[in-house]
Amino acid sequence: MATKTDIDKLSFEEALKSLEEIVARLESGRVELEDSIAIYERGAALKAHCERKLKDAEARIEKIVLGPGGAPAGTEKLDAG
Repeated sequence: MATKTDIDKLSFEEALKSLEEIVARLESGRVELEDSIAIYERGAALKAHCERKLKDAEARIEKIVLGPGGAPAGTEKLDAG
């Protein structure tokens, strides 16, 4: 099983793909209890990693508001809607 450090190195897309694979394995019902617990823990870590990546991306986007001519003109909060 990979460590938290390994997860921290994953891109958002890689982590999401791994998380989707874990969900599929758990939903299949063909995983033994001990393995289920281990992959569930990894899934929780992957979920947290994805959430951090999304939050970081949102923070970066909030800082970029293009003004006339495409030059950065300040900051503006994204619509969470």
